[in-house]
Amino acid sequence: MYTAFYGLKENPFNVTSDPGFFYFSKAHREALSHLLYGISERKGFLEITGEVGAGKTTLCKALLAKLDSTTKTAFILNSNLSEMQLLEAILEDFGIPYKRKTRIALTRQLNKFLMEELGKKSNAVLILDEAQTLKPSTLEAIRLLSNLETDKEKLFQIVLVGQPELREKLKDPSLLQLRQRIGVRFHISPLEKEEVGKYVYHRLAIAGSAGDINFTEDALDKIFAYSNGIPRLINLVCDKAMLTGFVAEQKTIEADLIEKSIFEIEGVPLAVKI
Repeated sequence: MYTAFYGLKENPFNVTSDPGFFYFSKAHREALSHLLYGISERKGFLEITGEVGAGKTTLCKALLAKLDSTTKTAFILNSNLSEMQLLEAILEDFGIPYKRKTRIALTRQLNKFLMEELGKKSNAVLILDEAQTLKPSTLEAIRLLSNLETDKEKLFQIVLVGQPELREKLKDPSLLQLRQRIGVRFHISPLEKEEVGKYVYHRLAIAGSAGDINFTEDALDKIFAYSNGIPRLINLVCDKAMLTGFVAEQKTIEADLIEKSIFEIEGVPLAVKI
């Protein structure tokens, strides 16, 4: 509702995973490089972790935009499925037709598809978001899928994306074989303090800002103190602050607007929260 007042074409701080607004922080650039390397070198299993709101899903969408047409992809957003449901979802997202709904039949269809893609010199990537919700038995079933390979290379690459709990889950002795197969690991750290301002102005510019919207240094400091560099929390407080600024008819977002916004979000003053 405040976009017209600020001269914006859209909301700059939506909390949805929109790759068009993605800001490549130092950590996100490194994470993307690790993913592209692991996929191109056919490393098999890749693991990406990060705190809630760190931008993992948006990073995955940015990755999909970077991959060329020779790489087929399946992106499973809801990994909290049974083994059979997950297998069906994988085939459907790869666009693989199937009739018989048995584990053997579905696995054969997947293997046939992967062999055909290999014959075309294509790669295949499976991304499992929220992988920390997967049961150990399902993770083990995914490991068995990775046995679909030739003598020289993996037929497809499996990216496990999740919260830090994923790392703890993979320490389970029953998942030793899976853990040993993870060729690339990376943890996405929050934005550094000096990156918060760049992040905020990046999103404003994408939304159509002409440069007349200003966040003071004190305001940015309070945003960092509240969010600890987590992008989703930065979006949340900035969105609320810009709404407050709209009501006050001011385009400079000062520290007091950030404090009011945090109070509205949390119900406690920033000083008490920290």
